[in-house]
Amino acid sequence: MKHLDSQNNKDNSIRKVYSNDICTGCGICESVCTKKAISIVVKKSKFRPSVDNTKCSNCGLCYKVCPGVGVNVEEMSKAVFYETANYNRFLGFYEKCYAGYSTDSLIRQSSASGGLISQFLVWLLEAKYIDGALLTTFDKNYPFYVRTYIARTKEEILASKGSKYCPVTLHEGLKELKKAEKGNYVIVALPCQVHGLRKLMAVNKNIRDKIYGIFSLFCSGTQSFKYTEYIVTQCGGNLKNLEYLAYREGNPTGMVAKGVTFEFFKDYGTYNKPLKSTFYPKRCLFCIDMFGELSDISFGDIQVEDNQLVGDGLSGLIVRNSMWHSLLKDAQKDNAISLVQITEDQMLYKRSMASVKKYRNASFVRLFTLLHLPSPKYDDMFDVRINAKVIFKYIYMRTKQFVGNHKCLWFLLPKIK
Repeated sequence: MKHLDSQNNKDNSIRKVYSNDICTGCGICESVCTKKAISIVVKKSKFRPSVDNTKCSNCGLCYKVCPGVGVNVEEMSKAVFYETANYNRFLGFYEKCYAGYSTDSLIRQSSASGGLISQFLVWLLEAKYIDGALLTTFDKNYPFYVRTYIARTKEEILASKGSKYCPVTLHEGLKELKKAEKGNYVIVALPCQVHGLRKLMAVNKNIRDKIYGIFSLFCSGTQSFKYTEYIVTQCGGNLKNLEYLAYREGNPTGMVAKGVTFEFFKDYGTYNKPLKSTFYPKRCLFCIDMFGELSDISFGDIQVEDNQLVGDGLSGLIVRNSMWHSLLKDAQKDNAISLVQITEDQMLYKRSMASVKKYRNASFVRLFTLLHLPSPKYDDMFDVRINAKVIFKYIYMRTKQFVGNHKCLWFLLPKIK
């Protein structure tokens, strides 16, 4: 296999990750660099590391924590959740699966997926289990950018509500966490970022001692900044004059954008589904983890028909160890959140999407292996076979992404399904 480890043995840095376009943009490499040789910048509408060669000592630490090169998901899951008995090849190791929502009607209605994460974090903070949480929020000066920060109050936690369909990097929040005094913190991240965080915890005691738990969001893929730019321009706006942006707001939910000379609402299904993976980074096509299998709890959209689950806004939840399961039940006893246990099949109502991540994307990795091209490395590779359908699908998806990455070709997007 032409894995990155076999390439350019003289270079142990993150350079060979982004030069081969398999960087996730997580920003963890910057936080681990002891020489301050790495900075996170925007390149081609995505967050990418920039290495100062005059400062880099080629120690290899940034490469060691990089999730872009892959991770031994199965091996690490067994090490982290060794007491957890249940296993599903799509969900990973877990204690229980639930559907639920915040019991605060205002939080439930104004949040994505029922406000379950926000409400649970508020409960953890007020019950003094945690001192804060690393979260995301829209940048006040640039509403289409998202920054990470440490929330230490209820108000700061609730400021993170809402979906962000754009690149997210953790380096700002991790920088705050490194400077923080001793305490307990929860980090909310995407599955690929969770991979990097677990690697970071293995080599950095300062960070490891402060992380009380890691929550993951369900993820089928992230979007580049061009995704937002395309939708806004198609609706008559522009990013330069953008003053307010929300990807999922209102009922029915949709994108809300306001600028100096424009304002619009675009239904979520209308703007998101037709574009699908058009603005995904290449690295997302190699990801095999939809449910954040290395996180303590995973949260995300779900559809469940149950008389106990009524009203707008609902979240699926996978808890992976007994400590966090106990805390969830305590929060429910305090009437902070409402939970109803569900089955594996109910959690996997979108089994096709989970299958895409596990099988189709694994087949893309296997394809690159056969072609001796750089690709991430996993130990959780299912028995996938390469055929003409796999090759055509990869070419088709990369063609869509090529069109999405070039504004001069955007006129073709309505014609590409």
